[in-house]
Amino acid sequence: MPTSDVEGPITEAALDPERFRAALGSFATGVSVMTTVLDGVPHGMTASAVSSVSLDPPLVLVCVDREASMATQALDAGVFALSFLGEDQGELATAFADPARPEGDEQFVGVTTGVQATGAPVLHGSVGWVDCRLWSVTDGGDHVVLIGEVVALGADRDRPLLYYRGAFGQFRAAELPEPDATPDTGGAS
Repeated sequence: MPTSDVEGPITEAALDPERFRAALGSFATGVSVMTTVLDGVPHGMTASAVSSVSLDPPLVLVCVDREASMATQALDAGVFALSFLGEDQGELATAFADPARPEGDEQFVGVTTGVQATGAPVLHGSVGWVDCRLWSVTDGGDHVVLIGEVVALGADRDRPLLYYRGAFGQFRAAELPEPDATPDTGGAS
């Protein structure tokens, strides 16, 4: 019988939040800053629970702790943007993840942003971004799952910031393809 370094299955009774977090921390994710604007006041937070949902219509999701002020603000505003951070933007990820960070405009001091379709701030220097109108909201336990319809987007550069097992990392490849490059099929069609 083959052996493995992996522990045996965990029963529901033995499942605790730290083990759950450790298991899911084994899945590398990108890092984004989620922003919204409510009554002219911007707000941002770091988010790594982000995924594409649909191409037609173009939908993305982001999970937000229901205790975070972002949950209420994004719901009330009906819009949000996600800026996907580059490998050199770990300090921004840390700053927007800090629970003691200031609120409103003070969060964005020293951060260059622009606005697109919805008015939610988009961080300059990110590898890409999506600007969304709130499409739907789903209960996700201690989080809310916000699904947004993408109304504007961009991909600006390579080398994303990654999050793995509680730390930031970088993607390394011999050569990254251009964002709009058509793959070489070796002459096959």
